Amino acid sequence: MILESNKVIVDGSIKSVFDFLKDTNNIFHLLPQDKISDWKSANLSCSFKVQGGIIISFLQERVEEPTKIFLRSGEKVPFKFTLVIFLEEKGDKTEGYLQFDGEVNYFLKMMVEGPLKHLFNTMAENLKAHYQK
Repeated sequence: MILESNKVIVDGSIKSVFDFLKDTNNIFHLLPQDKISDWKSANLSCSFKVQGGIIISFLQERVEEPTKIFLRSGEKVPFKFTLVIFLEEKGDKTEGYLQFDGEVNYFLKMMVEGPLKHLFNTMAENLKAHYQK
């Protein structure tokens, strides 16, 4: 299952937005704070619990500076996935979006597709709103 967030324009240079996002501690700022708990992070990994008690964890797999950050699922997640953050320079601003690719069976897809799409759109909007220069 492949999902893409909406594209957003961030008020910052591609280098500064990339540097902000490659530190997985900053993923916290992208998440809907009222829907997560038990946040834990290090420089290259993070995990949190979403409503319903599911634990989500990200491990930074690799980066292609300054345009892509590749995250993969960590331990204890209900299915394997990759999440890529795409960045593109737009003058003195940066366009960004997220692309999710998960190994999800048909039944699970019907349950998680809507909430995941909403989560990734929220993360993109929060990048635009909460990015700190």
